[in-house]
Amino acid sequence: MKIIKAKDYEQMSRMAANILSAQVIMKPDCVLGLATGSTPIGTYNQLIEWYKKGDIDFSGITTVNLDEYKGLSPENDQSYRYFMNTHLFDHVNIDKSRTFVPDGLEADSAKACSDYDQIIADCGGIDLQLLGLGNNGHIGFNEPADAFAKGTHCVRLTQSTIDANARFFASLDEVPREAYTMGIGTIMLAKKIVVVVNGSGKADIVKKAFFGPITPQVPASILQLHSDVTVVGDAEALSAL
Repeated sequence: MKIIKAKDYEQMSRMAANILSAQVIMKPDCVLGLATGSTPIGTYNQLIEWYKKGDIDFSGITTVNLDEYKGLSPENDQSYRYFMNTHLFDHVNIDKSRTFVPDGLEADSAKACSDYDQIIADCGGIDLQLLGLGNNGHIGFNEPADAFAKGTHCVRLTQSTIDANARFFASLDEVPREAYTMGIGTIMLAKKIVVVVNGSGKADIVKKAFFGPITPQVPASILQLHSDVTVVGDAEALSAL
């Protein structure tokens, strides 16, 4: 595991974007696993800036996103499909027919999950997976549990995650209680993993996840077993190390 310390959020975002852009340049038809949330926005902004300068070409890549809220349509402004369109896809020359997000409107959870696993398999797997890190150690919506989930599955979100996501909705009652998420097993099959993390509020979980016991109670701790993980964090997030 490689840990890169940035002085602040802006430098963290540039460093992470450098890794993603290098992947695209080295393999123009690569498969990128992408994440949502506030932390990756700076990384996506940097990629857009470089695209506009002509430094990076997204026309050949395929993307698979980690997760989607169950029950939200792609047009809902809190859906993760909407997030990706707004923060990246609408601003670069990516073929949206090759950008994949779990189907939040599929009521049959088993079908939604098996369909998404098939999509990832048909893509040939993930070359580089971008991850954020939740306050309780979740990656995607893989919450603390008794075991690591292998494939895409439907998750009942914990109260801490619901509370953390409430700032994006008009009220707490509007926050979805379930989500479809890529499994830990699928994430671990990615050839390369990049974790972005910022802020003093993440310092304790960074230490637990990457230097504590490997346990499904801290889902991100499994990343200690991956052969190519880079954690890019600002000084505050890495302050407990």
